[in-house]
Amino acid sequence: MLLVPASPPLRIERTGARGDSLAAVPRYNGSNLAIPMMSHLKRYQKESDVSTAEGVFATLELLDARSEAVERVLLSSRAEPNEGVAKIRATCAERGTPIGVDDRTMERISPRASHLSIGVFRKYSMSLDANEDHVVLVEPADMGNLGAVARTMVGFGVRDLALVRPAVDAFDPKAIRASMGALFRLSFEYFDSFDEYRQRFARRIHAFMTDGRCAIDRVRFDSPCALVFGNESSGLSPSFHDLGTSVAIPQTEAVDSLSLPTAVAIALYERARAGRGA
Repeated sequence: MLLVPASPPLRIERTGARGDSLAAVPRYNGSNLAIPMMSHLKRYQKESDVSTAEGVFATLELLDARSEAVERVLLSSRAEPNEGVAKIRATCAERGTPIGVDDRTMERISPRASHLSIGVFRKYSMSLDANEDHVVLVEPADMGNLGAVARTMVGFGVRDLALVRPAVDAFDPKAIRASMGALFRLSFEYFDSFDEYRQRFARRIHAFMTDGRCAIDRVRFDSPCALVFGNESSGLSPSFHDLGTSVAIPQTEAVDSLSLPTAVAIALYERARAGRGA
């Protein structure tokens, strides 16, 4: 059990991952009083250099997978008692992460939600692993789909995601929430075109298309490879037939196509099954 002194909150400073000094903030003092921490923090904007993980589970994923990027954790005064919040407190105490109760800031960040915790983190840069298989999403437009794809990727052990612009913002709290924090366990990188991606990474291309020329159960997923998926509404352009193997997932004619997260899940399952020699 983590015992927190009931003394007045301490003001502390620490150094960020890149050597920048974070503003002095009060540390949680064990009471249910609201402690003003980040009066300047507002609802997420893409241009900002910080973002948030909203909710207990997403905050825990942030602390576990990207602890070096965490600036501080905000708690709701309604957070007691909660097993997940207790784990958040213990993790923050162990790592020296600033944490405090701040209902007002939480309401300003996410006015329509009732989260018990919000993790504030500095955006970070990543590079894809050239030796690993990649999922490539060409012009993904839906944050919920991106989150579902990220969680599916983590479930199948694929950790590298390429996003071809125009694409949704993977740092948006909505995408993070949809992934239940799984985005923190991925390396993702943006590219201005699919040609730019191909110039960086030479590998087998498996382009998933409703009119693909090869049925998915006949595909050899030799690593390293790229599993490529198109926009939710338009899919991939016909030119992808000639960029590698165009792959079709068999389905009935009752629907025009499968959803993006469903197609990615089927593709990753078949890749895993092929890897087991099934």
